[in-house]
Amino acid sequence: MIIRWTYAFVDRPAGRLREARAFWTAVTGTHASEPRGEQGEFLTLLPEEAAGTDACVKLQGVAEGDGGAHLDLCAEDVRELTANARELGAELVADHGDWVVLRSPAGQSFCAVPWHGETVRPPVVAGSRLDQVCLDIPPSRHAAESDFWATLTGWERLKGSRPEFEVLKPPAGLPVRILLQRLDDERPASAHPDLACADIAAVRARHEEYGAAPVHHGPHWTVMRDPAGGVYCLTGRDPETGGLPAAGR
Repeated sequence: MIIRWTYAFVDRPAGRLREARAFWTAVTGTHASEPRGEQGEFLTLLPEEAAGTDACVKLQGVAEGDGGAHLDLCAEDVRELTANARELGAELVADHGDWVVLRSPAGQSFCAVPWHGETVRPPVVAGSRLDQVCLDIPPSRHAAESDFWATLTGWERLKGSRPEFEVLKPPAGLPVRILLQRLDDERPASAHPDLACADIAAVRARHEEYGAAPVHHGPHWTVMRDPAGGVYCLTGRDPETGGLPAAGR
């Protein structure tokens, strides 16, 4: 099964979707689609038409919790992708006909959706690009969960910059990669979006102008909180390639 495209979904409380929309369109240089869904809970962040690129980030207003992130995996045959995921241990959450909601063995939600011909990822905007979903996995589930995602995607599996990180690097052209993070403590699996930044300090200052606030500084990343209350990371990676600078490898 070939995954033809990927979307990073930024999930935020439904009551704060307007704030999330204003912030995420600003920092990604996009504009929001018309709302979709029974409650108008889905928005696609559309690159400027002149760029000639395809969207790869969406927003969802969620009814419970503070939000997080999830992946949409696009395939020509959604049923085959769904069957593969279930054989590997995923649980079926909801079948909407042409798209399916699933839950990974560790409990992380994701979707199998039809590919609509997307091929060209959006450009770098103001020195950054939202290009990664980090899956935060409790220690007891880390090995099995990492194996699940590596087998399901078939992507190249690489060691990260620290022992707790592994990277699933997609084929050239796909816009969103996966970071597998082993947590220090036992808590439910979750996910958050990451942006690759040429200069973390400069990008952080820009995001603060739009209402975000820093939460924590790591060796080559900064944890941020957006105006809708959700957490994400600015990471010191090449926005074009997604990789760490040579000195940080």
